[in-house]
Amino acid sequence: MKLSRIPNTKELFRQVYDRFQWENKETERFFTSERNPFNHLHCLILCTDWCPDVIWNVPVLFKILEYSRIPSDVLIMEDHMETMDLFLTDGGRAQPIAVFLHASTGEVLGTWGARPAYIQNVMDEFKRNHPDKQAASYQEQLDQTYMKIGELYHEGNEYQRVMIQEIRQLLASFIPDRITDNNL
Repeated sequence: MKLSRIPNTKELFRQVYDRFQWENKETERFFTSERNPFNHLHCLILCTDWCPDVIWNVPVLFKILEYSRIPSDVLIMEDHMETMDLFLTDGGRAQPIAVFLHASTGEVLGTWGARPAYIQNVMDEFKRNHPDKQAASYQEQLDQTYMKIGELYHEGNEYQRVMIQEIRQLLASFIPDRITDNNL
């Protein structure tokens, strides 16, 4: 948490949740449609309370799910390792992971996580450039990467805007053909 400049996880989590705002009315309409094109969905969120990405992203997920009327359950990673291992990110247990399921069949329709793509790219670049975890400078470079990721989260609400767009795109792929953006 220190590298990510998060002094109080509970407080920041609550602030992110309370300060959530839609980027524009059209996006808000997509998620809050009276027609509720998402009534066939259920979401599982795999996470822990010690991960900075969880502190930043889960409050936004909660708001999106709340406005979209998509029921959700939170699975604590340490209590559900076998489930977490079904949704690895680049072979690792990155979190949070939002797993969108068909509510009646349990079929996995898609996932989002653990970070908005432009922030995940920072970690992906680090992994490409530092494949040897035993290298003398590995931990120092990893710490710098986490600091860089923390800085991206602290730069206003850009990460939320991107996250909302990514989840919107994912959810749109689950909407039955008869319902489109034009008639939401």
